[in-house]
Amino acid sequence: MATIGLRKARTIIRKALEKAREMELKPLSVVVLDAGGHVIAFEREDGASPGRFDIARGKAYGAVMTGMPGSALRDRAEAQAYFVNALNGLWDGKMVPVPGGILVRDGRGNVIGAVGVTGDTSENDAIAGMAGVEAAGLTGEA
Repeated sequence: MATIGLRKARTIIRKALEKAREMELKPLSVVVLDAGGHVIAFEREDGASPGRFDIARGKAYGAVMTGMPGSALRDRAEAQAYFVNALNGLWDGKMVPVPGGILVRDGRGNVIGAVGVTGDTSENDAIAGMAGVEAAGLTGEA
């Protein structure tokens, strides 16, 4: 089974932050999780609030644990808030169901992890994160 190694995780973060600077976004925080929801790597830009780690991890955690990107989780939360709230209860409130949680798949379509980006609008967070995933040669779903 393919995994996201530390080298690729660092590439994802570096390229996501480069995209954010190109887009002139607010300071971002980016986390990369493995397929089990464990942190591989994290960076918080100067000026990003300290609480951003938990938000980034929550976005990525929701994506990897459900197999759905943040945009789909947001849509599901709007349509079935009771279900998403129940999941979040099961996972001790670790899920943040909004864009910026990017599901990462290998070439065969297997989930190998997730990326969580936070600091600007959720939509801009997702754009920056996807740039990082693609730069690492992986497939992302935002």
